[in-house]
Amino acid sequence: MARAAASQFDGSDFDIRRIPYVTELEHLEEIVNAAAQEKGIIAFTLVLPELKRRLLELAGEYKVPAVDLLGPMLEAIATVTGKSPRLEPGLIRRLDEDYFRKMEAIEFAVKYDNGKDPRGLLYADLILIGVSRTSKTPVCMYLAHKRIRAANLALVPEVPLPEELLAVPRERIIGLTISADKLYQIRQERLKTMGFSGPADYATLTRIKQELAYAEEVMHRLGCPVIDVTNKAVEDTAIKILQIYNRREKDGR
Repeated sequence: MARAAASQFDGSDFDIRRIPYVTELEHLEEIVNAAAQEKGIIAFTLVLPELKRRLLELAGEYKVPAVDLLGPMLEAIATVTGKSPRLEPGLIRRLDEDYFRKMEAIEFAVKYDNGKDPRGLLYADLILIGVSRTSKTPVCMYLAHKRIRAANLALVPEVPLPEELLAVPRERIIGLTISADKLYQIRQERLKTMGFSGPADYATLTRIKQELAYAEEVMHRLGCPVIDVTNKAVEDTAIKILQIYNRREKDGR
């Protein structure tokens, strides 16, 4: 806002200084005094009433113009919504931190999808395991939007479990299973979308039952909770996982 206003007066002649984290009354006099010495203007976004009130008092004493950038917007929103503002400093920084945590979790889910790099399992908040086509990837992306770093690993009988999976605490692991008939339908549709018209071992009931039996054995050995995703939407599976995760976080496990 200050830059936009200054640009109307050949903004290159103006020096804009930022003073963040102003939370103490004692700090205000120093700021106003410096502005007076420089013949400056104070544009502020203070929300704590006592700080705002004291700043305006000091600005009047030192004859320094002070512009409240945030106050009119708060008043307008309060009028329209009928709600009162929280008047807590630093909320925008918390929102920014929340946003960056979400972006980090999304990048994590992409980087460590489907066991691309088993080292990621060591740093995941949650690890989803299951046979192919049990919604592991979309569920991980859903969890990422909840700021949870989720990795996933496909269980294949012919592929040994990575050492990293065996090294992580069991409470971080959640298994996903599905009925053989439903998985058969899903894999058949998958082959069609990929342009395969002939038979494939990947989508036979015999192979599917073999994979599911192996996955069940692995999950039993790991002692992890198992969620049946048969006929479940991604959101429903993710909500169930969040319930398990939040309960464990609350218990400090």
